[in-house]
Amino acid sequence: MKKTILITIAAAAVLAGCASKGPQPTAFDFGPLGPPQQAAGTAALPAIVVADVSGPASLDSQRMFYRLMYADARQSRPYAYNTWAATPLQLMSQRLKSRIAQSGVKVVSTTDSAGGLPLLRLEADEFSQNFDSATQSSASITLRASVFRNHKLVDQRTFTRTARAPSADAAGGASALAEGTDAIAADILSWLASLPQQ
Repeated sequence: MKKTILITIAAAAVLAGCASKGPQPTAFDFGPLGPPQQAAGTAALPAIVVADVSGPASLDSQRMFYRLMYADARQSRPYAYNTWAATPLQLMSQRLKSRIAQSGVKVVSTTDSAGGLPLLRLEADEFSQNFDSATQSSASITLRASVFRNHKLVDQRTFTRTARAPSADAAGGASALAEGTDAIAADILSWLASLPQQ
């Protein structure tokens, strides 16, 4: 009886050891903010209220998705062992607000906003890692930005960026999506600077 118990314990230990050598879950974010991105005219921008990015339900989850453009571009597939540290909507919201603030513009939240300040609303239409082949992928991001002043639409523009992933995996996708978000932040800053300030 004792021998059977010892064999069972030894087998369980072996199985536990095998399981620990398998793929380990990994959570990704956008990494450090990095140096400021220059956008002409941002010094003249007033304080601005920046709302959180909104978007489809698939972006309000921490799961990481990708598309095999060469197999079935209509199917979004989840990574088995990789997730985002927060939802893509949260990651984009934080990154865009940080980039705008980093440029010298005062960023105010919707809960603390004062009357008369312009309001920037952002809606994500696309945020995906697309594989053109088994060894090559890129990030594709599309954001629609709207500026309101005194509840009236001032202007609206759609921004799209693609960025080549440095590797054909979740880590490469996270890196490319962070790069694309930073590029859109610079585009938004240039656009905001071009709008009439009154």
